[in-house]
Amino acid sequence: MTMIMRHLRSSRLLIPAMVMLTTQFSAFSQTLKDVFTNSETPVFFYGVDFTKTKLIDDPATNVSDIRDRQFAGINAFIIAEPEKFDLKSAFNRTVEHDPTEVNSRNEKVNTEAIKSYSSSDFTRLKEADIQELIKGFDGGGKKGVGLLFIVEAMSKSAKAMAVWVTLFDPKTRKVLMTERMEGKPGGFGFRNYWSAAIRDVIIDIKKKKYSEWKKKYGS
Repeated sequence: MTMIMRHLRSSRLLIPAMVMLTTQFSAFSQTLKDVFTNSETPVFFYGVDFTKTKLIDDPATNVSDIRDRQFAGINAFIIAEPEKFDLKSAFNRTVEHDPTEVNSRNEKVNTEAIKSYSSSDFTRLKEADIQELIKGFDGGGKKGVGLLFIVEAMSKSAKAMAVWVTLFDPKTRKVLMTERMEGKPGGFGFRNYWSAAIRDVIIDIKKKKYSEWKKKYGS
């Protein structure tokens, strides 16, 4: 009888522990596949990271103004105009956002390293560079999957922006997916001109890329 009571007591302790372990495992095991098969999987947009960017063939631009005002202005514009920068439609779910971390990072960019006159700088980054950047990124403990747009370069002569669209685990800082895309700028003023390229990338995700990613990663 005593052995039976001990067994029952142990079982009562074991069941909650198993439930907790299962819950923790489920949260930990959220994968890239979940993003493309379950619209309930949260995606959190951190914004546009310019810490690796090169501005090519634009000698007249004030790089201090770009770092101190324009980078933050682009991120603010994206949040203020959700219909233009329609991440919700592009990723088939409500996408929460907060550019605090990218703004903090962008403010520390070395202005002397921004300008470039080499066309090779437009295609210089590799996936390993993106993983290294994410390792140093503070995800803030957000739930679900992080989304970050990492700008490789903005070429005034080529009229194009290169962006690495990156999905990552905010807790482990592991890159789940990153793909280099290009967007076409347009409009007047630095903010509007290059924000249009971000919008172009988002439209491309909505029209084509998301379905391609779903087929590749969701099956």
